[in-house]
Amino acid sequence: MEEYFIMPYIKKEFRERLDPKIDGLVDELRKASLEELDGQVNYVIFRLLLHLYPPKYFNYNRALGVLSSVIQEFYRRHVAPYEDLKIAETGDIS
Repeated sequence: MEEYFIMPYIKKEFRERLDPKIDGLVDELRKASLEELDGQVNYVIFRLLLHLYPPKYFNYNRALGVLSSVIQEFYRRHVAPYEDLKIAETGDIS
């Protein structure tokens, strides 16, 4: 995975341990058809949350905060720059 895709918010040693496992999962998910991919990604994320956040409102609230942060970070680092590029290419809404 190229370095600019990696969030620097965890220690490098954790990334080094997690990245090979994530890369294997990504390789497996890339085998899915377009129609199946979103459901499979949803399943993986759901299972992670289910196993990492025990049943308690405090933990559910933490899990929702993580999901919210992921959405915002993905938008900030990938969607917004893409939109800026497309605006530069095609012009802004007038």
